[in-house]
Amino acid sequence: MESWQNALRAAITSPSQLAERFGIDPKSLEAVCERYPLRITPYYAGLIRQAGDPIWRQCVPDPAELDDAGLPADPLAEEEHSPVPALVHRYPDRGLLLTGNSCAGYCRFCTRKRRIGRREHGISFGELQRGIDAIAGRPQIRDVLLSGGDPLLLGDRLLEEVLDRLKRIPHVEIIRIGSRIPVVLPERITPQLCRMLQRFRPLYLNTHFNHPRELTEQSWQACARLAAAGVILGNQTVLLRGVNDDADTLLQLNRNLLQMGVRPYYLHQMDLTAGTGHFRVRVEKGRELVQALRGRITGMGIPQYVIDLPGGKGKVPVTNDYVESWGDELVLRAPDGARVVYLNS
Repeated sequence: MESWQNALRAAITSPSQLAERFGIDPKSLEAVCERYPLRITPYYAGLIRQAGDPIWRQCVPDPAELDDAGLPADPLAEEEHSPVPALVHRYPDRGLLLTGNSCAGYCRFCTRKRRIGRREHGISFGELQRGIDAIAGRPQIRDVLLSGGDPLLLGDRLLEEVLDRLKRIPHVEIIRIGSRIPVVLPERITPQLCRMLQRFRPLYLNTHFNHPRELTEQSWQACARLAAAGVILGNQTVLLRGVNDDADTLLQLNRNLLQMGVRPYYLHQMDLTAGTGHFRVRVEKGRELVQALRGRITGMGIPQYVIDLPGGKGKVPVTNDYVESWGDELVLRAPDGARVVYLNS
């Protein structure tokens, strides 16, 4: 079996490689790739059936990414809430630890498009350690989410060191990992990795499956190995135009996730991120899609539909308790009571 490191090295990273594989014009994508890097693993590229299909849309650059549509690069104000480069502290009791800025596959809808895959935004081990020290110095932080980039791209020893240092902080009660590795590089979920992760139970891992075709035998096996190691699995889906914006697709996705032992957790409304406007679905449609799941699947299979509010105000469910007015501009109530305007066009 080929190592995950070799699979990562064999990834498509240039328009010319895309052209060779899929027969497209590489020049049409050069400007996009200069701004937003490209990486598609051989495994994930093998899931593409034709240009423009749901897998293609998630991983192949699109000239539409060059249209910022007046949207900010950092809509969640993460940099404003970063006391040190590797820590985002938006919620009083939670900290987001950025373990790096590299992913196995660069999602075209990523909320951190401004930094992912760009060398100048890398996280050094020293900066990672300072992030852990900052968590240790903030006793209000009970819950730490490892993100990035993808935390599972760290080598086993380095990831073990990070988890061990967090585990030794007395006030850290919960450790979570956000990873798309089971989706795009399931080879990474090795028995050795799972044995190491088992030491840190309870450990939570949220995957990022967006379409039923991503639920392959390889991904099932990867999730099964994690579950056998005692890792508690959830899934965060992003609502994406042309990928999963219909009820039957979401129904099949969530049914299959439950069969895999992965609990559907969130359905995310697209963040207002520059370069991602072509993926956006109106919030009214998202609400209708979630309502269409009721009665067709157990309540465990219905994710909570949420909006991560602009300006770092936090996530809120799309319910009448939080949405005060509808239209091309939604007015939502943040957890702290503030009113926030969200563009819905």
